[in-house]
Amino acid sequence: MKFLKIVSVFAIVMVVSAFSVNTTVSSGYDIGDIASDFSLENIDGNMVSLTNYTDAKGFIVIFTCNTCPYAVKYEDRIIALDKKYASKGYPVIAIQPNDPDVQPGDSMDAMRARAASKGFTFPYLMDDGQKIYPQYGASKTPHVYILEKTNEGNVVKYIGAIDDNYQDASAVNVKYAENAVDALLEGNDVPETKTRAIGCSIKVKKKY
Repeated sequence: MKFLKIVSVFAIVMVVSAFSVNTTVSSGYDIGDIASDFSLENIDGNMVSLTNYTDAKGFIVIFTCNTCPYAVKYEDRIIALDKKYASKGYPVIAIQPNDPDVQPGDSMDAMRARAASKGFTFPYLMDDGQKIYPQYGASKTPHVYILEKTNEGNVVKYIGAIDDNYQDASAVNVKYAENAVDALLEGNDVPETKTRAIGCSIKVKKKY
């Protein structure tokens, strides 16, 4: 009986381990992929798509939210990115991926209030139904995807963190997102195409 119990426990552990591996395999876009367009509601009630930006050279797509401490720490830097690069053809497109039923602080009303209090200069979109962030493969808030507009479509050129210090903007050594956009504007290769996004996990309803 003891041997059977040990075997049973081992089997359960193996099943759980296999499930964990299967559910944590990364998916979504990789460098060089063409990102599909979307149509998401902005805080002003309008629907926003990448095709709306006819003069854009590319996009700084950032999955972010109101409630994650990491995202809050980066808010001023996200505003600075848009102010620096929107006029150069790389606007920030912020997307809130959390399910507001799970995270009420990320409701559309809360998004509007946060954008107004911080003076967001960029669209702040709700990923209603949580359909877009899985396409990208976003797993954190914030999570950055820099796209370059080409004749073939919006090509993914950078994925990861905004910079190397979420805690203190004054202590940043490497500005990953800025370096990527600067390189693209100069017609050069992105120096570092992938980094690890640091932030909170995206909140979804539990499935039973």
